[in-house]
Amino acid sequence: MIIKDIRIHTLSVPWADPPAFSAHSQRGNREVIVVEVETRSGIVGQGHIQTLRGGMRTIAMCIEEMIKPIVMEQDATHVERLWQEMYRTTYWQGRMGIALNALSLVDIALWDIVGQHAGMPLYRLWGASAEELPIYGSGCFRGLGGDGMIEKARRYVSEGYTAIKMQVAHMHTLRQDHDHVRRMREALGPDIDIMIDVNMGWTADVAILMGRKFEQYDIYWLEEPVHGEDFAGYFRIAQALDLRVVGGESHYTRFDLRPFFENPCIPILQPDVMRGGLTELRKIATVADTWGVRIAPHLYHELMTHVMASIPNGEMLEYMGFMDDLWVERVDPVNGMVRPPERPGHGMRIKPEIIKDHAVTG
Repeated sequence: MIIKDIRIHTLSVPWADPPAFSAHSQRGNREVIVVEVETRSGIVGQGHIQTLRGGMRTIAMCIEEMIKPIVMEQDATHVERLWQEMYRTTYWQGRMGIALNALSLVDIALWDIVGQHAGMPLYRLWGASAEELPIYGSGCFRGLGGDGMIEKARRYVSEGYTAIKMQVAHMHTLRQDHDHVRRMREALGPDIDIMIDVNMGWTADVAILMGRKFEQYDIYWLEEPVHGEDFAGYFRIAQALDLRVVGGESHYTRFDLRPFFENPCIPILQPDVMRGGLTELRKIATVADTWGVRIAPHLYHELMTHVMASIPNGEMLEYMGFMDDLWVERVDPVNGMVRPPERPGHGMRIKPEIIKDHAVTG
């Protein structure tokens, strides 16, 4: 199980279905980083993330310069020790941001090796709590406009989803945002849960104002209403509203999330696996459970099925479909539910031809 090689692949892949983050669909290609960690016995673990706002080459360089020297010739099953070494060694250069992104990729690959070596899918290796998980249809992007968001939500409902997520803020007026939410509820009826994602687009006072207006539409949660650093704003909003206020996707590790644990009025946290890896995400889930807080991870449902199926406080997974066409074997939701793959490790592989044909060189 000694690590003999680490290979880093930076990929630029055309979008299969460009997301409408704004009035114009996403420009350029998807940026995907794939890290392969190989042991002397020939087991290859794979880690992968998609960067939505650049930095792919910087993350790859961080792995090459700072992470790889730590991990090479080490025992791949010593995941916790290696996590601590990677975190402490890069502390001065990172603590959050690029260094944690780089650490996360290697951590995912290490757990993949451990699962393969044990011959078990990760959720069973960690102690399964479920074999089927609820998942909501995300990606009703603000750039689609009111009609487009409703059309995409209806598509999700027709596929059996019982919950969807739409966006507000950034490109529409408050009056337009209110109208979009009202129309979405009218279009979907009372039996479909509606989440609203602000993407840190408001101040606390605006979020309280709009949240009170949204309450009449039976909104499941109001997500990331203010910037991640504005913990006081989060708490003000949560105390003022009768709907769930959630967040956490932009925070790095349980240390960055500590204020949410010290004042547990945010009932659902949404940690992202690229901000600490599988090791840290499982710790976040454990600390959250201590305070009665539930987990609804950000993106990467293919990997997150393993985490969610092995913790007692999982709420719901997010389906975005950003990487559906890249996998050798997909993990597709059925009627608003999804099952973790039974393949050893995390069981997710990027198609070899994708790695070969879309490599970024130079």
